[in-house]
Amino acid sequence: MDLADMKDDRFPVGLKMDVSYPEFSVSLALLSAEQLQFEIKEGPFARTETVDIQVVSLGNGIFAVSWQEESGATVVNVQDYDRGLVFSFATLPGGQFLRMTGTMAITRPADHASDDRPHRNKALVFDAMTSLFQRHDASAVERLYAPDYVQHNPNIPQGRDALQAIVAGLPDHVHYEPGLIVAEGDLVAIHGRIRGWAEEPQIAIDIFRIEGGRLAEHWDVLQSEVTPTAASSGISMFDPAEATRPARPEPAKPRDTL
Repeated sequence: MDLADMKDDRFPVGLKMDVSYPEFSVSLALLSAEQLQFEIKEGPFARTETVDIQVVSLGNGIFAVSWQEESGATVVNVQDYDRGLVFSFATLPGGQFLRMTGTMAITRPADHASDDRPHRNKALVFDAMTSLFQRHDASAVERLYAPDYVQHNPNIPQGRDALQAIVAGLPDHVHYEPGLIVAEGDLVAIHGRIRGWAEEPQIAIDIFRIEGGRLAEHWDVLQSEVTPTAASSGISMFDPAEATRPARPEPAKPRDTL
């Protein structure tokens, strides 16, 4: 397989970051999908160099970036933008092999947004709200919610087990309609209507924080639905037409063996 076919246009070209390893720090500038500049300001490895790189997407914001330096040293970085970590594997000219894990701090954003976390997080929230409050699938709680799930609604007990018990006990007439979903970083807000939770239909805004691919924290605001009148704005509080089912990002395609 031609290596050119393995390039990924989601690689965050233009991004600059400082990576802090236990023994030293390095600044990286992603000049293109073919070149990277690194700068080590202090210590025995101190220098600045521009190197030719090969980038391979490992899926969902994770890239393997490899290069060879003027000294003959070879480096492979696994850059994990979801967790903000860089796993580095380097073989020095004398044969010394280094394994290091560093935390990344972004100092300049990429030229073009390439983070697919908001899309994945919106799909996760949509899955959770429809699984629990449309289909009343209590088993989905363990799959979708973090073990240490934090609940900010004062009328709902803390923890995943409490939520699972609530869903298991929902009467058949409780039904949720999802609406507009917005996401940024690790936060998702969803606008919806739930019937049967109270005497009158309620309009809800639920906000979730996602961590490790699961729902880790929840806030909500509920208010009874009011039918629009001529004396009011005349616009309904909730319109099912606002809903758009979020598309799940395509899974990474298997790579041919080199």
